[in-house]
Amino acid sequence: MTRAAVLGLEDGSVWWGEAFGDASPASGEVVFNTAMTGYQEIASDASYNGQMVVLTYPLIGSYGTFDRAAESRRPWVEALVVRELVESCRAGTGDLDAYLRSYGVPGLLGIDTRALVRRLRAKGTLRGA
Repeated sequence: MTRAAVLGLEDGSVWWGEAFGDASPASGEVVFNTAMTGYQEIASDASYNGQMVVLTYPLIGSYGTFDRAAESRRPWVEALVVRELVESCRAGTGDLDAYLRSYGVPGLLGIDTRALVRRLRAKGTLRGA
């Protein structure tokens, strides 16, 4: 079952997608990360506390989640925004959706993250909810 979700930015732009992770609302400064790997490390990096992180690499979740990949004991991001979420293909790992859900962190998928990042670069960091 898919859940519709939306990210609204303070400049008035609206980004519709699908929810994953926890169903709770989130708000914060919207920032981006261009790394090709390390989504669990990014989510659990305390420097992202209070921020909604947009990941620009289009396929997120392929290698799962596992304790050794975390920067801290829990995710610090307010929300994670991705283009496409894929299920883990590695045996013995958790999936990103369940990882975020277990810590109460919402996610948004299915939006054009490149277009969102271009907007953030042009306008500067924006708050979102």
